[in-house]
This record gives sequence, C-alpha cells and structure tokens, in this order.
Amino acid sequence: MTAADDLPASPDPQETERRVEALLFAAAGPLSLDDLARRLPEGSDVEGAVAALSRRYVGRGVELACVADRWRFQTAPDLSFLMTVEREEPRRLSRAAQETLAIIAYHQPVTRAEIESVRGVQASRGTLDVLLELKLVRMRGRRRTPGRPVTYGTTDAFLEHFGLATLADLPGAAEMRAAGLLSLDLPADFNVPTPGLAAPEEDPIEDDGEAPEFHLDFLGEATEADRGDDVGA
Repeated sequence: MTAADDLPASPDPQETERRVEALLFAAAGPLSLDDLARRLPEGSDVEGAVAALSRRYVGRGVELACVADRWRFQTAPDLSFLMTVEREEPRRLSRAAQETLAIIAYHQPVTRAEIESVRGVQASRGTLDVLLELKLVRMRGRRRTPGRPVTYGTTDAFLEHFGLATLADLPGAAEMRAAGLLSLDLPADFNVPTPGLAAPEEDPIEDDGEAPEFHLDFLGEATEADRGDDVGA
C-alpha cells in the first residue's frame, strides 16, 4: 500500500492539477513525472496536469520549469534582479597584513623596521598602506632616533571593530594564533602593551579620527593575489 492509495480517487483533471501544484510547491527540489505519479491515485494524468500548470504560469512572477527532466517552480528569469543583493565586495586582508596588524597591536608604538624584525621578512609598503586605508592603524609619531622613523599604532576603529574597550583587553598570543592573526614567535615574557597617545621616545602625529569603511568579514581567507605582499624571506 502506497501513500497514493490513502488519497481519494482523482479522475478530475482539475483536481489532479491542484494536487500536482501542491506537491511541486512543497517539494525541496525538482520532481519527475514518476515522483509525482507515486503521490497521486493510479490513473491520474500527471503529464497533462504539468502541461496545464506550465501554461497557466506563463507571464506570472513564478514559472513551472523543467530541469534535467524534473519539474520545479522558480522565479521568472526577467524578475531575477529583484532577488539580487548588491553590496560592495568586502576588502580582504592578506596573511601578511593580518600578521602586521597583530604585531602593531601588540608592540605599538612600532616602526616598519621593528615590524620586519618581528616577522622576519621585509614588508612591502602596500601592506601598511592597506591597514592605513582601512584606518585600523595610524601613524602615531616619529621616533626620536636618527632618521626619525615613523611609528605605527592601532586606532579607536580597531578597538571598535574587535569589541575591545582598551588595548589591555587584547586576547593572549595563543588566542591570536588560533584566530589566524598571529603566526610568529613571541618571547615568553611578552606582555600586552598599554600605550598612551605618545611614548616618551616619539613625537606625536595628529590623527584625523575618521571611521573605517570595511565589512566584518574582511579578515577572510586571502586570495592568491593578496599573498604577494612580502619581499624576501
């Protein structure tokens, strides 16, 4: 005894059409004529019902379409634009930029040379430029040493994005590694810094305080093109 045997007989084409419509509407995927026939009383004109439904839905917001010999309701092709969600493609940080951001957060105020020393590779200018453009980091000041190198630090936007009240709330090194933000060796006695607006050895640079324009998922996997940020090894 099949499920169809439990249903009232349906010699009426209009009733068969209604049942086919209900089955197709409720189905999780396309149904073949045999799939439909198994759910209907024996002798039901399934093919005729499908053909009638197909004609009835012409010009409507949804249509009955045949896909790989199976039938399904789908949005009319000319209305597909209504289902399109437009948003700017989120900016993704390369692995080099993620590591650089972590170093700046944990070591600030830090110079480019110091970043390179911790990472063990020479950083391209583009890596820092991306972080500056996203306003996750800023130029804090200039070190009072020969050459007056620029020092870098994180911004209020960095704290807001990661839900931190202060830099003291930064996760530990183990958590940073687990999050994929830190893939470098830190000394055992390393402590999270709590810098002020300027360290004693630097002169401050004024910040414009603008908020960043980026999406929450910008820390996703980097593309192959993104991985070309480093020079040397």
